Amino acid sequence: MNVLVLHRGSLTANPYHRWLAGHDGGIVLLASREFLDRHGERLPAGGSRYLHAEALAEYDSDRVLEARAAELARRYGVGQIVACQERDLERAARLRRHLALPGPQPDEVEPFRDKWTVKRRARRAAIPVAEHTLVTSPARLRAFARRHGLPVVVKPRRGAGSAGLSVLADDRQIDAFAGSGACAHREPAWLAESFVPGGMCHIDGLVTGGRIRSIWPFQYLYTLASFREDHKARLDLPLDGDDPLAHRLLDFGRRTLRALSGPEHFAFHIEVFRTPGDDLVLCEAACRAPGAALRDVHRAMFGFDPAEAAVRAQLGLPLPLPLSADTPDGAPLRPRVLAGQMLLMKRPGTLRGLPEDLDTSPGLFWHRTYVQVGRRMTAPTYSGDVLAAFVVSGSTRADCERRMRDLDVRFRAGLEIDSEEGRCEQNAS
Repeated sequence: MNVLVLHRGSLTANPYHRWLAGHDGGIVLLASREFLDRHGERLPAGGSRYLHAEALAEYDSDRVLEARAAELARRYGVGQIVACQERDLERAARLRRHLALPGPQPDEVEPFRDKWTVKRRARRAAIPVAEHTLVTSPARLRAFARRHGLPVVVKPRRGAGSAGLSVLADDRQIDAFAGSGACAHREPAWLAESFVPGGMCHIDGLVTGGRIRSIWPFQYLYTLASFREDHKARLDLPLDGDDPLAHRLLDFGRRTLRALSGPEHFAFHIEVFRTPGDDLVLCEAACRAPGAALRDVHRAMFGFDPAEAAVRAQLGLPLPLPLSADTPDGAPLRPRVLAGQMLLMKRPGTLRGLPEDLDTSPGLFWHRTYVQVGRRMTAPTYSGDVLAAFVVSGSTRADCERRMRDLDVRFRAGLEIDSEEGRCEQNAS
């Protein structure tokens, strides 16, 4: 049985030929040309289990991609379709329905992909969400702002990575958005929400066979939507197991998963506001592995990549070692160690120098620089469009944070960027 893979992003981070070890068929890869170019990667060579590998320039067109994917599926006798990235989940589900193939179907994916559906289901389950409405007309957006106050958050209904998100802080910005043509879609494509003050937490994990196999809460020490102008280190820390907030978030995550249901096998990423009054409010939920370096955080804590595990479970393949032995009481796995991520966003300019000898940094589990020296960077286009990412472990949350801040100082000491204005940035904070 051959497998069709829809792929956007880095192939280095998604080695499907290794993920499908033990599978008796070949791989048909349909990838985004834009993202391969962005990561400086090439399609895999023949003879590496790939029956066909193709980069599509019009990958973002649902019509073009789904027509080409259906053609390849028929040509190569595909029996399963794999998709790990946010937007591809719905496209793969539609193709499975069209081709009568097993795997997650549209009605299983939509509750996680459509932010309107997420909020309606959550509200029915008594899970707090922000006030919200579909942006069907300029008048409805203005009426929502009058009723619930400013600022108003507008975001693509099926967006990801904070791309396209805007915070409209005054009437002038409301009018500008209302006049931008965003309301002209036949099906409302934008969601407006009341602004929820406070910080953001998230809950990540894996479900296989309809059962939670891993789950853990984290706290962002930054604002997700500030990625365009944020030049400071963006720290994302695990909560200690005995932290009362951790217990509240774990319960919140389980309730959210029950409310949204979902496929039989999937990784998940749930984002939760924590208000100044210490209330928890659901922001969004996704039935895919978390982005940036959080898959490697999961690997440090639990010993497996949730994206790989979800794919192997979907195809009926043996799961990675920590998952292959059931816990005695059927409870989720406990983390081996705590770990979090530190991200540094791209910024306009040319990268001239990088630090050396970072591997000796205490607790450094994994790191990667996404821009080569001598390459010109543009401003980031989404929250995962980073210059460098680090996964740092420790015995406690405080230990992880201290090690990250020390690592940040070491990294910046060797970082050199020629900015767009022509000056050299070094040791910038």
